[in-house]
Amino acid sequence: MNLVERVTDEVCRRLFLEVEASGRHVHLTDDQAQTLFGHGLTNVRPLSQPGQYVCAERVTLVGPKGKLERVAVLGPARKEAQVEISRTDAYTLGIDAPVRLSGHVEGTPGITLVGDHGQVQLNQGVMVAQRHIHMTPEDAALHGLKNGDTVSLRCLSSRPVILQGVSVRVSPQFATFAHIDLDEANGCGHKKGDLGMIVHG
Repeated sequence: MNLVERVTDEVCRRLFLEVEASGRHVHLTDDQAQTLFGHGLTNVRPLSQPGQYVCAERVTLVGPKGKLERVAVLGPARKEAQVEISRTDAYTLGIDAPVRLSGHVEGTPGITLVGDHGQVQLNQGVMVAQRHIHMTPEDAALHGLKNGDTVSLRCLSSRPVILQGVSVRVSPQFATFAHIDLDEANGCGHKKGDLGMIVHG
């Protein structure tokens, strides 16, 4: 990369980041995968975050009022299960799911997961994912941000909107992408590859 390309790349990184729509999905432990499917998780496609992938396996979410079938399972396996849904999904299931950052499962409702080999009852773990931005330390420095900051995000989509209360998560293990759920994505007319701009203050 020559000087002009490096400067152009840095300017673009200062101004824009890609926005991804995150659909409903489940994270499982190794033991839960064995119970649900009779084997471990099968990697079929990488995700934008390094080391994360979509699995071949699917589960059915069963709530008090309804169910959602063929819900994606994401790998690798975790130490604790987590179910991330939209507010619309929560209505369908009959679950009052709070807005939480990934990993903050304390006090969240449970749900039944059904696989092709068995089922698992979760006592907690269902949430509506807090809109957030994964950032590398280098990109965070370009924007003057640190882990735990909160910003607004201008979505440059077919129905542009500014989303407030976007959490910033910084780690050398991340790639820089903003994540919104399907309700938010549908509301702003999001399409794959759409960009966003961080708005401070």
